[in-house]
Amino acid sequence: MKSAIRIGGASGFWGDSTIAVPQLLREPLDYIVFDYLAEVTMSIMARARARDPAAGYANDFVDVIARHAKVIAERGIRIIANAGGVNPLACAAAVERVVAAAGLTLKVGVVLGDDLIEQAPSWRGERMRDMFSQQPLPEKLLSLNAYLGAEPIAAALAKGADIVITGRCVDSAVVLGACLHEFNWSRDELDRLAGGSLAGHIIECGAQATGGIHTDWEQTGDWADIGYPIVEVSPDGSFTVSKPRSSGGLVSVGTVAEQMLYEIGDPRAYLLPDVTCDFSQVQIVATAPGLVRVSNARGRRPTRFYKASATAQDGFRVGAYYMIAGIDAARKAQKVADAVYRRCEGLFKQQGLAPFTEWSFEAIGSEVTYGAASRGRASREVMLKIAAKHPDPKALELLVREFTSAGTSMAPGFTGMGGNRPKVMPVVRLFSILVPKDEVTVTIVVAGEQTVLRNPCAAANGDEAALPSEASEPAPFGDALPQSVPLVRLAWARSGDKGNHANIGVIARRPEYLPYIRAALTTDAVSQVFAHYLQGPVERFAVPGIHALNFLLHDVLGGGGIASLRNDPQGKAYAQILLDHPIPVPATLLRDLADRARQVAL
Repeated sequence: MKSAIRIGGASGFWGDSTIAVPQLLREPLDYIVFDYLAEVTMSIMARARARDPAAGYANDFVDVIARHAKVIAERGIRIIANAGGVNPLACAAAVERVVAAAGLTLKVGVVLGDDLIEQAPSWRGERMRDMFSQQPLPEKLLSLNAYLGAEPIAAALAKGADIVITGRCVDSAVVLGACLHEFNWSRDELDRLAGGSLAGHIIECGAQATGGIHTDWEQTGDWADIGYPIVEVSPDGSFTVSKPRSSGGLVSVGTVAEQMLYEIGDPRAYLLPDVTCDFSQVQIVATAPGLVRVSNARGRRPTRFYKASATAQDGFRVGAYYMIAGIDAARKAQKVADAVYRRCEGLFKQQGLAPFTEWSFEAIGSEVTYGAASRGRASREVMLKIAAKHPDPKALELLVREFTSAGTSMAPGFTGMGGNRPKVMPVVRLFSILVPKDEVTVTIVVAGEQTVLRNPCAAANGDEAALPSEASEPAPFGDALPQSVPLVRLAWARSGDKGNHANIGVIARRPEYLPYIRAALTTDAVSQVFAHYLQGPVERFAVPGIHALNFLLHDVLGGGGIASLRNDPQGKAYAQILLDHPIPVPATLLRDLADRARQVAL
C-alpha cells in the first residue's frame, strides 16, 4: 500500500479549459481525473447518439488523450474519466485508436450499466415518479441513467486498466475509485470512504477549489493560468489540497471550504452510492502557503438505491437579449417587454396558436436578481432579456421576429450586436427517481474482457445513525448596542444548484463571527431575501467543523438548468446577493473588523 496517492483534477464540466492537463503533467501524479457530465449534458449526448450511433460521448477527452498519451504513458499516470456519456464503448474505441496511433499499448477499461433507458418501459407506477415533485415521468425519455459509484472503477483498475472510462457516475467516484484500488478499503471502512469521496468532491469542479468564483476574488491571483487542483490522499482518508507550482489562483481555507459546501443539501447526509457522508465535523486547516489539510469526514452506510436521472423534452424555448440605454432604461425595457408579449399573444390568436406556456422578462442591470432590495431602478443602461416557452417552435420564431422589430418601433436607445439572432431550442426537463441497486447490472470491460460485478456499492452492515439536530445558542448580544455590517465582512459564501433547488454555503471567516451570522441569517431572513424567486421552504444546516451554515432553498430556480428561463438558472449569483445582507454586530466587533482591514491594507 502506498503512503499516499496524488490525484489531479483536470475538468469540471464538458468544455472546461485546455490549460489543465499541461499544468498537471508538470507535477508528480499517480492519477488525473476528469468530470464531464451534468444532467443536461446527458440529454445533449443522447440526442447526438440518436443521430449517430457512434456519438454520445465527450469528444474533447479523446483529443486530450491524443495530445498527451506519450507523456501520460512515460510517467505511468492513470486516467479516470466519466467521458463515456451515453456511449462509453464508442468513447473507449476512439481512445484506443488514438493510443494505437501513438504507438502505445495502454489498456482501456470501461464501466457499463448506468444506462437504464431500455428498462424504463417496464417500470410503471411509483417507480416512475419524480422523487421530489412526485410528478409522473413522461413516457418518452431522452435519457435515464443511474449514478454509479466507485467500486466498478476500482475493479477496472485492478484488471490493469491504464485509462478507465465510465458513463454516469457520481462526480466524486473518479477519485474514490482510485483510493479503493490503491488502499484496498473495504465497504465497512465508512469514514475512509467518506474522506475519499470528499477529496473527489473538492476537485470535481476543476479550478473552483483553487480560487475560481471565490468570495475574495481580488486575492486569487492570475486567472489566465489558474491552477487546477491536486489532492494528496492518505490511507486514512484525510488529504491535502494544492495546485501546480507557478500557476495562478489560490488554495486557502476559504477556497476549499466554499467548494466543500458547493451543491450539497444536508451536510450530515450527503448521499452517495458507496457511503452516506457526514461533512459537518470536517476540519480544514492551512498547513503552509498554498497547502490545505482536510480531515475528519465521517461515513454511514449507504442506502439500497441508486439515484437515477431522466431527461425528457418538454416543448421549446428561446431567449434573446438587447441593450437599452438612456434615462429610465429599466422602465423602457418593461414597456418593450409588455408590448412584445401582447403583440405576440394577439398574433397567436390570429394564427390559431396556443398562448406561451411560460414567459420571462428581466432588465439586467437594474439589479432584478435582488428583487425588492434592488438599488438599480434608475440605471441608464440595461440588457433586456425576453425568454419564453411554447409547444410549437414556429410561435417562438415569431417572438424573435417581433422582439427584433422593437429596434425600429419601440424604445429609443434599443440596440445590440448584429448577426447573432437567437435560435429556438428544445426544453429538456430533469426528473429524478430511485432504483434498487440489486436491479442494476454493472459490467466492466478491460482490453476486451468482460466482467459482471456482483452487487457493487451494496449497503454495509450496521444500523443507520440518527442525525444530530442543530445546537441552539444564546443570543449573541448582551447589553451591547448592535451595528450592522454586510455579511461579506464576516464570511465567505458560495451557491449552486441541485435540480430546481439551490444551496448557499456561508462560512465564518473567524469562529467568533458565527453567532452573529446565525442570529441574523434565520430561515425567515433568507426566505425574504429570495422571496421574488422562492416557491418552497428554506432549510438551514449547521456545519460546526468549519464554523459554517448551509442553506437549501427549495423550488427557487424556475425549473433549474435548461428548463429555466431565468438569466441565472443555477443560482450562481445567490451567494453574492446574500453577502450584501446586513448582519448586526456589537461595536467591539466592528472596531476589530476595522483594525483587521487596516492591517490588510498595510
